[in-house]
Amino acid sequence: MHSTDPLRILLIDKDSDRARLVKQALELEGHEVISQRPDATGLTAAVARDEPDMVIIDMDLPDRDTLENMSTMNEHAPRPIVFCANEPGDRDTIKAALHAGVSAYVMDGLQPEKVRAIIDSAVAQFESFQALRTELAQTRTALEDRKLIERAKGLIMKREGCDEDAAYQVLRKSAMDHSERLAVIAQRVIDILESETTTAAPRRALQQAS
Repeated sequence: MHSTDPLRILLIDKDSDRARLVKQALELEGHEVISQRPDATGLTAAVARDEPDMVIIDMDLPDRDTLENMSTMNEHAPRPIVFCANEPGDRDTIKAALHAGVSAYVMDGLQPEKVRAIIDSAVAQFESFQALRTELAQTRTALEDRKLIERAKGLIMKREGCDEDAAYQVLRKSAMDHSERLAVIAQRVIDILESETTTAAPRRALQQAS
């Protein structure tokens, strides 16, 4: 998505006259309002169905239901959200809106002469946040993968009586042979070897008792 591209916009505004003016301002910039809703109820489903590029919400202040709906959408179907507040909000209100996924929080409504700058800002902020979210997810995945690999190596070392490098080579060769990620093979090794340990313990206890 680029801020200069025409955007398909879902507009939420219960004031039909105000919504008409916002729609006109957006269309002058080449954007299309594909749907208008009076409130944010069912927002995630609406986004999944209509697939807008951006959501613009024009209301006095974000209420609890709107915040919850924005947060759910941001989790399941993230899009840039511009929130146009028609009443001054305190710091906590603005913070809650941003935490719910708002990319641009605009005071005093959406003024026609500011449409381009606001949309540009919202798109840039959204893309920056999504890049950060992706980077964080990749970091977490890499950390979890590393934990699995270390755990699998430990089990192989214990079972085969080998050193860490040899255990790693076993994992690496298996990953190459099966064209799988190293972490996937590590998880399989953990499942197999821990299962063997679990079933072997009762067997040893019976042998010792007999």
